[in-house]
Amino acid sequence: MIATQTLAADNSADLLARLGSRSIVFIGLMGAGKTAIGRKVATALGLPFIDSDHEIESVSRMTIPDLFERYGETEFRALEQRVILRLLEQGPQILSTGGGAFMNEQTREAIGEHGLSVWLKADVDTLLERVAKKQNRPLLRNADPRAVLEKLMGERYPVYALADITAPTRAERKEVIASEVIEAIDRHLAGASPGTEATK
Repeated sequence: MIATQTLAADNSADLLARLGSRSIVFIGLMGAGKTAIGRKVATALGLPFIDSDHEIESVSRMTIPDLFERYGETEFRALEQRVILRLLEQGPQILSTGGGAFMNEQTREAIGEHGLSVWLKADVDTLLERVAKKQNRPLLRNADPRAVLEKLMGERYPVYALADITAPTRAERKEVIASEVIEAIDRHLAGASPGTEATK
């Protein structure tokens, strides 16, 4: 916590000035820690935190699992795209997105135009451990969640790799990961090349 606060206190004003009106957008698979790490980064930088899934549930007055069940994934992704496009106009902020959001080309282009994308990259064991006890994951309502996650990783990781920043996440304190993310954002905004990877 102290490291995050100290780093933020030293660099946040300069970082925020370089960020301008853009949002910092967290992408990654379910269980990667987009909400937990996003909240820590938001607090450290003094920015509002928004979870796109929560916004979708608020707009639709339905839960994500119910939306999937009633309308299917295609309709859900269309709604998700509209909500994220609207949210991106409200930056600067920290925005956590659903695991499939960055796979949508229009959403990805909008994030590129109005935001800075941060991929929280995790291995399958880390993801499984984090999502095993949660029942609100529509894509994991399957007899073999490991196989589902591995399939999603195969499909999505090459696209996630297009993110501005790749930040490895693992069994470490949230404050540590958040500090690494902020450092990577700071380096990127200072002129490091796209695809910057956070220090492991």
